[in-house]
Amino acid sequence: MSEPLIGPTSHYYYSQRLKLHYVDWGNPDKPPMLLIHGGRDHARNWDWVAQALRDDYHIIAPDLRGHGDSQWSIGGSYALIDYTLDIAQLLDPLDRFPVTIIGHSLGGAIGLQYTGTFPEKVAKVVAIEGLGPPPGMIKERPPQERMQYWVKEMKGFAQRHVKRYASLDDAVERMREANPHLSEEQARHLTVHGSYRDEDGTYLWKFDNYTRTTTPYLFNRNDAGELWSGITCPVLLLRGTDSWASDPEKDGRAHVFTDYRFHNIDGAGHWVHHDQLDVFLGLVRDFLGEP
Repeated sequence: MSEPLIGPTSHYYYSQRLKLHYVDWGNPDKPPMLLIHGGRDHARNWDWVAQALRDDYHIIAPDLRGHGDSQWSIGGSYALIDYTLDIAQLLDPLDRFPVTIIGHSLGGAIGLQYTGTFPEKVAKVVAIEGLGPPPGMIKERPPQERMQYWVKEMKGFAQRHVKRYASLDDAVERMREANPHLSEEQARHLTVHGSYRDEDGTYLWKFDNYTRTTTPYLFNRNDAGELWSGITCPVLLLRGTDSWASDPEKDGRAHVFTDYRFHNIDGAGHWVHHDQLDVFLGLVRDFLGEP
């Protein structure tokens, strides 16, 4: 008998002429599940979730464009619509629908955007703080002002030098500063898979700095609400009580969904699936039911 697969296999596909990477956790005869990471993260951030669910699902986790081992977007443009197209380009050739989607932050927004666009292709969707900026953070400004700010921001990124770390331990320390809830083991695992050693011996993060830029076209809550209201499958919304994200039931965003559940998770920040893994898995398994 062959040894059980310990980690995922690595694969590539193309979207908008970009070579994009994803990992496959095997078990192709099981129902398909897509795990979509957040901004400046990578596919291997899902390893603990994938290991827990891989016996029941055929799990695929992409590195979004500009992240992980996927190619960076020429010109530095990273829009929600492009990410959503990339997901369609990944899923369509596999032709395993309907798929279950779990997304974190940006990945949650992409998952909801895809589901609202192709509701018949998704069985259930879980969004961890994936509803975009809290309403209070969205500042309405005239189009000219927004364009001027964007041009200035893009010029600034062209002159920006990426942060280098003298050692892997230094990068791990930065990872724990970004999320104090992480254990040493978690932070090291995420750093090993999310960084690379340059030829001068320093370590850099794998994501493109241009993924930090904001679009001059504000998050369109009207379009988003219309897409979300068209989602026909059940939706699970999750939020960490220690996070900057606002409660979507209190601010009204959750109520556009036809069929949803919502949970605040105590003791978790923005990375709920890292900070309270067992609680997260319990809620997800209860929501998904028998595959």
